[in-house]
Amino acid sequence: MTHRIVIVGGGAGGLELATRLGKTLGKRGKANITLVDANLTHIWKPLLHEVAAGSLNSSEDELNYVAQAKWNHFNFQLGKMSGLDRVGKQIQLAATYDEHSVELVPARVLNYDSLVIAVGSTTNDFGTRGAAEHCLFLDTRAQAERFHQQLLNHYLRAHATETDDNRIAVAIVGAGATGVELSAELHNAAHELAAYGFGRIKPENMHITLIEAGPRVLPALPERIGGPVHKTLEKLGVTVLTGSAVSEVTADALITADGAVIPASLKVWAAGIRAPNFLKDLDGLETNRINQLVVKSTLQTTRDDAIFAFGDCAACPQADSDRPVPPRAQAAHQQASLLAKALKLRVEGTSTLPEFKYKDYGSLISLSRFSAVGNLMGNLTGSVMLEGWLARMFYVSLYRMHQMALFGMFRTAMLMLGSRIGRGTEPRLKLH
Repeated sequence: MTHRIVIVGGGAGGLELATRLGKTLGKRGKANITLVDANLTHIWKPLLHEVAAGSLNSSEDELNYVAQAKWNHFNFQLGKMSGLDRVGKQIQLAATYDEHSVELVPARVLNYDSLVIAVGSTTNDFGTRGAAEHCLFLDTRAQAERFHQQLLNHYLRAHATETDDNRIAVAIVGAGATGVELSAELHNAAHELAAYGFGRIKPENMHITLIEAGPRVLPALPERIGGPVHKTLEKLGVTVLTGSAVSEVTADALITADGAVIPASLKVWAAGIRAPNFLKDLDGLETNRINQLVVKSTLQTTRDDAIFAFGDCAACPQADSDRPVPPRAQAAHQQASLLAKALKLRVEGTSTLPEFKYKDYGSLISLSRFSAVGNLMGNLTGSVMLEGWLARMFYVSLYRMHQMALFGMFRTAMLMLGSRIGRGTEPRLKLH
């Protein structure tokens, strides 16, 4: 019987792995590869802050799973994983419903010989009172588009009515990469919207407050990156509050632990991550306090060698650290590359699999069109600090590398050319 590989989660890592395995094992008939995702299309998660601000049109940059599967010799199944039977080697998929609550795809099971779980992560609000009810999150394309629509609604309302109060107060909780980049993109959006005729709300009337519980912005990155980013944000007019933990969120404000009240009509929670809740009690697999599946250095789960996990939903050990591999896009990319080799060996009957060793190639933070900051790390160059235009070019290249892994060099070049041509015929900001 042909070896059955099921990959749950069509994020950057899962989709890249399915594509790689399809081109090798699937094309040659050595394995049957199935990718499962709850959506029909994929968009690179690091771009969601641009979708939220309107500087990226998600419908133009999305990838269709069905088409990608056809082009790369794997199968696609629409659905959300709801259960696991390790003894029977089956996963359960919940029924899928349309917008009118009519069943679109029935509940069903999929059989596997090797299972890979790559369901990513969601934002962790740490149980903060009112956060789930009053904050927007940026975990999915739908959430990012919801924020963008609410932002546009404020401008449309002000544009159509005579009012003395034309301010928009936006509060972003969490000064990690998402919070920082969203702050800069929103500042850019304020200028673009004014240029397109929404002049009742001046750019300076969009008040953006970035709130971080830790002592500095970008706490997971070196301070030499966080320092310049903090200064640039303040130059753009963003109010940056560090050492300010949010204790409660209301309909029109955030309240910090020391009692400060931060008024905000739009509130985004971008602090912390956790794996999806359904992993916590998944047929006895070991998880940690944020629901991540605990895996060995081979990316196999600790209690079942036939089940692998990687990306944000997995806690993978590092040989030289007491912390697991960080939840970053480059880590998922590296793990997908390793698993493509490991699963090929498993299909061939090899029991000894390669071990994952994370390599940090640096970090890049985009501040919209205004600047970019980061550092590149390599064996030959050591650590090189980048700022401005050059850092921006390297930042853009990260997305192009993701596209090349999915489409190949020629099609990526065509996508770049099409994007370049489209700039002259489309607005610089999504206005609907």
